[in-house]
Amino acid sequence: MQHRIIVLGAGYTGAIAAGRLAKRLHRDDVAITLVNAEPDFVERVRMHQLAVGQDLKPRPFTEMFAGTGVQLRLAKVTAVDVDRKTVAVTDANGADELAYDTLVYALGSGWNAQGVPGTAEHAYEIAGRPGALRLRERLARLDAGQTVLVVGGGLTGLEAATEIAEARPDLDVALAARGGLGDWLSPKGRDHLGKVFGKLGITAYEHAAVSAVAADHVATADGRAIPAAVTVWTTGFAVHPIAQATALEVTGTGQIVVDGTMRSVSHPDLYAVGDAAMAMGAGDKPLRMSCASGTPMAWQAADAIAARLTGGKLPTAHLRYFNQCISLGRKEGLIQYVTADDRAVSAVLTGRLAAAYKEMICKGAAWGVANPMLGVPTLRHRVAPDRAAAGPVVRATA
Repeated sequence: MQHRIIVLGAGYTGAIAAGRLAKRLHRDDVAITLVNAEPDFVERVRMHQLAVGQDLKPRPFTEMFAGTGVQLRLAKVTAVDVDRKTVAVTDANGADELAYDTLVYALGSGWNAQGVPGTAEHAYEIAGRPGALRLRERLARLDAGQTVLVVGGGLTGLEAATEIAEARPDLDVALAARGGLGDWLSPKGRDHLGKVFGKLGITAYEHAAVSAVAADHVATADGRAIPAAVTVWTTGFAVHPIAQATALEVTGTGQIVVDGTMRSVSHPDLYAVGDAAMAMGAGDKPLRMSCASGTPMAWQAADAIAARLTGGKLPTAHLRYFNQCISLGRKEGLIQYVTADDRAVSAVLTGRLAAAYKEMICKGAAWGVANPMLGVPTLRHRVAPDRAAAGPVVRATA
């Protein structure tokens, strides 16, 4: 009987995990099902580009997983029962229930309104394709001189503000940050960011915690009113709510608590990767929600599942950071080098070279979804009869 592995969500982490498992395990021994609501891969790191009118390369899963043995199930996940080991889904044919032996939870996250009044009614978001397309349509209808305000001074906010300003120099683009502009960057990084903002004509409102959003402005906690014909909300992400409704051990924000192999600490048949998981990195600090965290988490989970099923050696890689890659429009970029636990160091890469580097990273991330072993030859191991963590020497086929 085949061991049933179900992967929920086909973003970067889920798609990479499914493909890597297909290359690690023998097809006769496992049935790998990837559940996703959309038929093609969405490059989430490019949503700011989509929002300003750029067209992205289509990446159908039928092509990406052709010949791998991964079965794609186009459906929306509605519930997970970790005690019965089932997943409830709905598709064009109605409701269904899928049973699993091992589950990889990679449902990711969406935008986080942070409970700020008026955000849901008046703000736009770019955490996914529907939001980016909605903003794209709204921006196309703006007249010259109207104000676009990006709320949030993190990586997504910086990329959104600069992309909009470069694509639409006729608009008045501004950014409101809770702290100082780029205050987590090194002095060289902050200096370059300030120069790019000045060149693009972006107004930076620093130490401006937004307390309410209206149709034509936002209010800040210190009493300011900042005009905005369009408000773009980029103040972080909120995880999919399904995990919090299960018996899984989760954090207060709904992330699944996992060990170093991305295995749930409460339910050993479930692994969580990407934004959905609370995993610890270097310095015993939680990994931040990002593609930079999610990709190695997916590698770790897939390799751990394969090892436990085949009696192989568990992965022991320590997850760490190397840099933060920020696109500042199509012609400018900022690569901030960081310590293993994500603290800025003095070294940076800027300008067109940094923009090219970031583009290479984005293309590499998408390539890695379709090529999850990163050039390593396919070597499918047989599942041990007892599926134990330790067992006899495994057989392998190319």
